[in-house]
Amino acid sequence: MKRKFVSALLCTALVAAMTVGCGGKSETADAPAADAPAAEEEAEAEAPEADDAAGEAETETPSAGGGRIFGYTCMDGTNPFFVTLEAAIREVVEGNGDTLISMDPGNDSNTQIDQIEDMISRGVEIMFVNPVDADGIIPALDMLKDADVTMFGFDTQVGDMSYLTSYAGSDNYNAGYVCGEDLAKKVPEGGDILVLDSPTMQSVTDRTDGFLKAIEESGVTFNVVGQQDAQGNQQVANEKATDLLTANPDVVAIFGGNDPTALGAYAAADAAGVSPMIYGVDGSPDVKALLKDTMLEGTGAQSPITIGKTIAETAYKWLDGETVEDFIPIETFLVTADNVDDYGTDGWQ
Repeated sequence: MKRKFVSALLCTALVAAMTVGCGGKSETADAPAADAPAAEEEAEAEAPEADDAAGEAETETPSAGGGRIFGYTCMDGTNPFFVTLEAAIREVVEGNGDTLISMDPGNDSNTQIDQIEDMISRGVEIMFVNPVDADGIIPALDMLKDADVTMFGFDTQVGDMSYLTSYAGSDNYNAGYVCGEDLAKKVPEGGDILVLDSPTMQSVTDRTDGFLKAIEESGVTFNVVGQQDAQGNQQVANEKATDLLTANPDVVAIFGGNDPTALGAYAAADAAGVSPMIYGVDGSPDVKALLKDTMLEGTGAQSPITIGKTIAETAYKWLDGETVEDFIPIETFLVTADNVDDYGTDGWQ
């Protein structure tokens, strides 16, 4: 087992991801995130000067002379998945001569509501929305509606989809399902498993439901002996997994609702000297890079680049008067050591 090389690799991956996520005309205002791993803090500290400028909460509204003003909010702007997705949206928006205001609520629903209210005051005309809490964001959607701001959703559905003009997101249920299906094939004798989910994140709930349904339909007997809310965060997942593994050291597998959760579980298992099969969801470069040599067994892959470009291009189609689809599904699939070379480990698919 390659125990100690992972932390350095993760730090490098996070620095690269954070660097990709900033620049151009986008403005970013980040809320403090107490749960952010130390590696992410180091990545932000080492980012280019453009990142430092983008990280300040600017109070001035961008000039309307150059075009429209778009707003962007996601549940966790430090997650490399959302860094990549934001960059894809920003590329489309700025390519059309418009401006993107981006804010990070740091997985706090109340902060997200406050930041959306701030963006309304700064004149956003179109809003790209990914909720911290599917139902908790509704008051903010009401404010956007009252301000005549058109909303486009991505990656995670809101509690009432009627607010959205269109939504683009991964088939999250399938992303979890393919992980459970793979586990059942590889461990036909069954055993005890752990689940690290996040009940307030609909995307993670869908993935967890898919995973559990797959192992149920397999006919193989798996017992969920521990299930904890990891908040989609690597550090929190590490803490939760550490506690669960202390009580259940003989589990055969751990399912994490996203790749940061899977990485947190990996670090916990590595420190505990145990080696359950670990599955995540995202298809992130840092997880793909570890599939061949560690207990990380697979990831239900999605494409943040495709999601971002799709929803941004859909917004422009709507602005041009075209009829757009209410729901645009984006394909998900399993990546393991057997096929990771087909997708590469240097970037997102």
